[in-house]
Amino acid sequence: MDTQAYALAADSEDEHWWYRGRRAILRSVLDRYAPPSSPSRTILEVGCGNGGNLPLLAAYGQAYAVEMDDATRARASGRAVARVEKGWLPDGLPFGDRRFDLIAALDVLEHVDDDHAALKALHDRLMPEGLLVVTVPAYGWLWGWRDEFSKHKRRYARPSLIAGLAEVGLDVIYSSYFNTLLFPVAVAYGKLEEFLFRSAYQALSVPPAPVNRALTAIFELERLFIPRVAFPYGLSILICARRRS
Repeated sequence: MDTQAYALAADSEDEHWWYRGRRAILRSVLDRYAPPSSPSRTILEVGCGNGGNLPLLAAYGQAYAVEMDDATRARASGRAVARVEKGWLPDGLPFGDRRFDLIAALDVLEHVDDDHAALKALHDRLMPEGLLVVTVPAYGWLWGWRDEFSKHKRRYARPSLIAGLAEVGLDVIYSSYFNTLLFPVAVAYGKLEEFLFRSAYQALSVPPAPVNRALTAIFELERLFIPRVAFPYGLSILICARRRS
């Protein structure tokens, strides 16, 4: 996203149903694969945006973050829960030669021209047996104006993403589509948007409170299943992978 989009997201990501639902699912995944029992664990979020995930990640270890946009990075740093540096994928990651126990790339890969090189860079920054958590948008046939507005390069299918991770030396331990319960409604609404409106403000603003509460409750239900089961379809893909020792 551009600077204006990040500024709009900053006003909504703490409350918006999509961000809240994704954080609930992320918490469920971390509780299983990286329970908060090791204060020495080092965590890196790549492409942290306004830092909406950083308070959650900081509960699982010592948090670091990377963000390219200056104003956005300042908002993330202002949360005072992580060390936030300027950087980008694949060849602009900061923090010297430091390797991390856990790296999160949450809706980041779709913004990178060379996602294979980005995966290799993430692999190289993981400790042996380190955990990578990735989320990306699913299905090329869902491409729409929101992807263009967000400056996406692609959407993904789960098998091809798993294959890409394996090519750079990462073994997938869990994979699933998610945002599944709302999938039929979201697909229909997304197609309707193509004809009715293409407003950046509308795309990123919080819906009316009753609607936002209902959507949040439905999306957060998926945390009860993820990562215990894998959904066969959904608007997004979540993958956990470990660096081969």
